[in-house]
Amino acid sequence: MSKKIAIIGGGNLGTAIAEGLIQSEFSRPVELAITRRNPAALAKFAERGCMVHSDNKKAAAAAEVIILAVKPYNYADVIQQIKPVLNPKKHIVVSVITGVWIADLQKAIGKPVPVIRAMPNTAIAIQQSMTCISHAGATGTQLSYIQELFDVLGRSVLIDEKLMDAATVLGACGTAYAMRYIRANIQGGIEIGFDSATATLIASQTVKGAAELLLQKGTHPEQEIDKVTTPRGCTIAGLNEMEHQGFSSSLIRGLVTSYKKIAKD
Repeated sequence: MSKKIAIIGGGNLGTAIAEGLIQSEFSRPVELAITRRNPAALAKFAERGCMVHSDNKKAAAAAEVIILAVKPYNYADVIQQIKPVLNPKKHIVVSVITGVWIADLQKAIGKPVPVIRAMPNTAIAIQQSMTCISHAGATGTQLSYIQELFDVLGRSVLIDEKLMDAATVLGACGTAYAMRYIRANIQGGIEIGFDSATATLIASQTVKGAAELLLQKGTHPEQEIDKVTTPRGCTIAGLNEMEHQGFSSSLIRGLVTSYKKIAKD
């Protein structure tokens, strides 16, 4: 059963979520409200039937699911705006705000409203996000609904909130790491003879295909690597040279460095 959803914060992430919900037909435009200080920037959503305005309190009052997609430094002020209309028997609060813990949200809300924290990545714009979810006080039915919501925007997984910083590194920062690998592949492709556009297509589709092999078949990367490496072949020669230059270790060290940076801050 569809619910009325208010997206508080119609920036890049908020509008990407709205677009995905509409495109997937998870929600009808008339069931969505999107707020932004400058509602004119949301004109394309208004034209499709979404409720668009700058009144966070009004949007929250009319909704059943409230998605907080504001900047971390704004969350407390926004919660104060909507707090008077929050109803534990009616509302589910979903936060996609980086670095704000469930306990922080609960303290600001001051009511036993179910709070769910979600960490999507930028691929949510094309409904291909990896979203990690944790919660406090949500029923099984409420949690299933929110998982279903994020599953239409990609894939989701339930995790303990203590792993949310690690999820940020692996799933959100990980997008940038993957892009850097693809960029290096493109540069190498140009050096061995391809034009930039063709190298970009080949490198991007190859990475997409490799990822789908793991997701669809449930195999380990090494199993798939074994299928394309032959004795004295060019693949194993290239892989070994990459490892000699620190390919895997540099990636692991980068992940750990990012994690330490988040944990420190």
